[in-house]
Amino acid sequence: MDWLERVAKLRRWTNNDVRAPHKPLLLLYALGSFQRDADGELRYSAVEEELKRLLEEYGPSHATTPAYPFHHLVSDGVWEVRTDQGLGSPGSGVRVLRSSGATGRLAPELRTALRKEPALLGRLARVLLDFHFPPSLHADLCEAVGLDLDPVEAADVISGPGGTGRAARRQRDRRMRELVLTAYEFQCAFCGYDGMLGASTVGLEAAHVRWWSFDGPDEVDNGLCLCSLHHKLFDKGVLGLGEGHRILVSQRFVGRSEASRQHVLALAGGPVIGPQAGIPPVASRHRQWHAEQVFRGEAREPQLQAHAS
Repeated sequence: MDWLERVAKLRRWTNNDVRAPHKPLLLLYALGSFQRDADGELRYSAVEEELKRLLEEYGPSHATTPAYPFHHLVSDGVWEVRTDQGLGSPGSGVRVLRSSGATGRLAPELRTALRKEPALLGRLARVLLDFHFPPSLHADLCEAVGLDLDPVEAADVISGPGGTGRAARRQRDRRMRELVLTAYEFQCAFCGYDGMLGASTVGLEAAHVRWWSFDGPDEVDNGLCLCSLHHKLFDKGVLGLGEGHRILVSQRFVGRSEASRQHVLALAGGPVIGPQAGIPPVASRHRQWHAEQVFRGEAREPQLQAHAS
């Protein structure tokens, strides 16, 4: 059984452009749990709040529940659920999962495979990370689920002759970074940061507006040159793009320090810097995808600027 292919196909559970990383998040959490305790089980009532926090931070912007993937992941052949009555999930209802004493863990065959080949755990995790989340969030997500990964690239495993995984069909364009940074004249499109270390830029990155893991193209009209801070906040949904290429700041973001005000809150309603003349700005279809699938909640009103007396 090719576990990498099976895990890769979790991507098919999503509906076209809609982000639905519920199953991948639960599976990452289960892999982290297995790494710490290969014989342990996850009682739904005990892990519900932690799973809910993961969904709130890394899932879609609308309200959701971990009960759904806890039940439905069974159908993918990588997960099993038991209750006080024995093997089998009681359903996707929160109350029934709590009252039945439901516990979940990786499927027996997958646990056996992981014991025989410990490196498989890292490869599975990287498939989930690469297919469902941008690279800027990988380290934070691994820390959140308690995963300590070996430096294994899942794409190398599932590509090649006979490979049917998504990585076998798509390869990143290494020119993307240079093209995007050049288009925005090597400065952050949100704050204007343009740091250099000698002759090299430092702290500037090419951000995909529509994530590469969700068929976002490696093209300039799907990219922004952002500093490391604003790239992370953009991928977390704190920042977004509005009509007229204005910067959006989520109402859900809270920052009380002068640094938060200056580097985040003050951006609300401000114009995107760039791209240079003759280069297309972010395409509306990519901007709309980010607004619907990544940006968190409603946008703040622009801050009133204080006037000197």
